[in-house]
Amino acid sequence: MTNATAPREALFFMVMAWIMAIAVAAGFGLNLAMGRSSLSVPLIYHIHAAVFFGWTLLYVVQNSLIYGQQIQLHRRLGKLTALLIPVMLVLAIWLTLVTLRVLGGPPFFGQAEFLFVNIFHILAFAILAGWGVMRRGQTDWHRRLLFGAMACVAAPGLARLLPLPLTVPYTFIIIFIAAMVFPLIGMLADKLWHGKVHPAWWWTLVLPALALVLGEVIASTDWALAFAAAHVEGTPGGLRPPGPFMP
Repeated sequence: MTNATAPREALFFMVMAWIMAIAVAAGFGLNLAMGRSSLSVPLIYHIHAAVFFGWTLLYVVQNSLIYGQQIQLHRRLGKLTALLIPVMLVLAIWLTLVTLRVLGGPPFFGQAEFLFVNIFHILAFAILAGWGVMRRGQTDWHRRLLFGAMACVAAPGLARLLPLPLTVPYTFIIIFIAAMVFPLIGMLADKLWHGKVHPAWWWTLVLPALALVLGEVIASTDWALAFAAAHVEGTPGGLRPPGPFMP
């Protein structure tokens, strides 16, 4: 990155941070407004929402600080990122397990699929985010890896803007493609401004794709299907079919 492209690149990452944050807020807000979501849920849902929206807000603030050249404040707030990553990892897996028992999981996914793809998806986020934090001394890697991590976090909100009943049984694949539009935009920007695509962008595509494939493959095994069935047995989630269906 040259001195000539630095301000333009900082502006790009700030604008994209806002776009991803707005997509997340719009997705969850639309579900709430249409009555598909409710605030009358167990406490873990509210804790999860607060932490993940906190990450989203922090990501927007951090990119805005870089654009405003507030480097010292950016570095101080960056310490919160390292603290949030493991908390988000635990909360995401915990909420997935709770959701399967309380609601049976969204009907657009098989129950084993919902469990294992979600687990690998949040692991992909944690790897990208943790890697990005570790490479904070290399701005080019740092901002692109964290961009990829934010794209992973944006996927659930973005999914709520899609006609999910029409995507069965390819729902996770379609959500993945929609979320990966963000890194693809970053790759295109790199190509236009620098003449080549930074290698970090490829990892923002490969790790979530690998997470999707591993989750789907494991979810299709007899062991995974039996595990999911045992997990929801005797709970409200066990009353729904174990496979994906149109509600």
